Amino acid sequence: MTLKDLFDYISEHPAFVVGFFALLPVLALMLGGLGRRGQESPWNYLYSGIIYGAAVPGLFAVTLNVYQFLFERQSVMNMDLFTQVLPILSMIFTLAIIRKNIDMRYIPGFDKLSGLMMMITAVLVLMWLADRTHIIAFLWMPFWVVVLIFAAAMLAMRFGFKRSFGPGYEE
Repeated sequence: MTLKDLFDYISEHPAFVVGFFALLPVLALMLGGLGRRGQESPWNYLYSGIIYGAAVPGLFAVTLNVYQFLFERQSVMNMDLFTQVLPILSMIFTLAIIRKNIDMRYIPGFDKLSGLMMMITAVLVLMWLADRTHIIAFLWMPFWVVVLIFAAAMLAMRFGFKRSFGPGYEE
């Protein structure tokens, strides 16, 4: 089974996917309605499970969309609503609802998730730049030099993101 076969199956039988992605914001609303702020130990792990349930498929859908639109040149009119739009909308709604209920600092592992988002963004930007500028012709360089350049670019981007969006630096 290929990824395309899986997406075709989901498009033909969308009940489970629609139910799952509709359940996540509803669970976040229910937790907020119960008055659970999430700073206590069992509730913050429940919020964390809901966030990961929404964010991992949502990030995959964003990455898939960016890949298909930038590299495959897919038309927006050919988007599959169940695999390319619904996970992103569910992620946005779920994170917005949870953000109203709890400060994200109390969510275990949320900093790792935002770091993953930045890493995926950085890789996609580097891939897009390499594709657009045609800097792929590293024929005269050994492969380890290309990997070293890529790792240095990733470290520079990570340092830049931390410097720009991280906590303030005391000097």
